Amino acid sequence: MTVYNKDYFESREEGILLEGVKDYYNKRLIIENMDGELSSLFDYINALEKENYVEKIIIKASQDYLFPLLNKGYILEAYVPKFYRGEDRFFICRYKTQDRYHSPNFIKEDEIVNIVQNKEKVTVTSELKGFKLEKATVHDVEALAILYKQVFTVYPVPIFDPKYIEKQMKNNTVFYYVKDETEKIIAAASAEINIVGKSAEITDCATLPSSRKGGYMKHIITSLENELKQQNITCIYSIARAQSFGMNAVLHQLDYTYTGRLKNNCYIFDKIEDMNMWVKI
Repeated sequence: MTVYNKDYFESREEGILLEGVKDYYNKRLIIENMDGELSSLFDYINALEKENYVEKIIIKASQDYLFPLLNKGYILEAYVPKFYRGEDRFFICRYKTQDRYHSPNFIKEDEIVNIVQNKEKVTVTSELKGFKLEKATVHDVEALAILYKQVFTVYPVPIFDPKYIEKQMKNNTVFYYVKDETEKIIAAASAEINIVGKSAEITDCATLPSSRKGGYMKHIITSLENELKQQNITCIYSIARAQSFGMNAVLHQLDYTYTGRLKNNCYIFDKIEDMNMWVKI
């Protein structure tokens, strides 16, 4: 049984603010927010990254910390404008093992981005004839979990557990899905909303292999975007598997902009993978 251990932490010691996640399953230390004197912040981060589970450090840094972090040997991997209360954030990373740093598919993934960026952009206007596009409720969590089990072998969060999906729904995550004529869910995605930061991540995108030519994900994401606009969310982004031609193509065609790649970012599909950042600018 997979154990998705994760600890959230916050420090307000000695005039600094540091908030983040110890992601034991994906072997990542993630700094979500930081403020204060640089040397004190670096001392605290350096102490945290010495823990045995850490293979990758991700800091979601404001522009004030961009060049000091680069000077410390961190690498800029992705960029999200208006990520937190209208402020830009830079995803700056460092690696603790050579294996985690090395990405054997990086050039191939560059080629995928180049190909999808040549596709024409689309506007979703027509309805899905013969299919239902609906917002999920707690009554749908079992069916959603079944869909995710059928699509992914591994996933960075416990998406195969209906209780986890229900918990996410109660914590500002919105799911939409498409059902076929037999009432089976064939595609779904979610928007994980940061109410304070006014941002949302389009995530948990999944379509059954037998239904991947139907264009359902474009309709789902468009519905999620419409809901986010109603909630005055100012930043919408998505992190897609770099090896997924279809998902990267969908995001480009829906007018998302590619802004970087997070190397060996998380365990998803069937292994640890690089993830592309796409932002609705």
